[in-house]
Amino acid sequence: MKAAVEAILFAMGGSVEVEKIAAALEMKVESTEELLADMMEQYKKEDRGIQIVELEHAYQLCTKKEMYEYLIRVAKQPKKATLSDVALETLSIIAYKQPVTKAEIEKIRGVKSDHAINKLIEYDLVRELGRIDAPGKPIVFGTTEEFLRSFGVQSLDELPVISTVKMEDFKAEAEEEVQLKLDI
Repeated sequence: MKAAVEAILFAMGGSVEVEKIAAALEMKVESTEELLADMMEQYKKEDRGIQIVELEHAYQLCTKKEMYEYLIRVAKQPKKATLSDVALETLSIIAYKQPVTKAEIEKIRGVKSDHAINKLIEYDLVRELGRIDAPGKPIVFGTTEEFLRSFGVQSLDELPVISTVKMEDFKAEAEEEVQLKLDI
């Protein structure tokens, strides 16, 4: 039963009402509370990194406060950013069309790009270059030195050139998609 309680609390992440735990174990609430109290005491004696805490007749599996410094060390380690297809598409538009406004990006993509642009800024692959002198003073975006490092190029001139044949294929494909959407 202890393993089942542990699995429930781990999988749920947040606090779980004692009645729900009891129902899952097909036990009485009082017996479940005794089991949880026994587990809480056992975790203390075994000097483990986790504990079970009670929160208004609900229980949660948590990290002990003494372990926070280790968690912080792991959390501070930089994560390797992985880009979604949407982010890669947005990044390629910015890389090839810079300086480019959000409206121009969205016109090419055909959908809103706020989230993708914000992620690219967060990953330091894209930055705001300034504003253009047009109604609303839109922000223009461009790539960063981190972009060059990440993609192993020394300058934007080293980016691959799309052949004119492929470009024509892309245009034809895009026009087909637009036509299909219009026919629907």
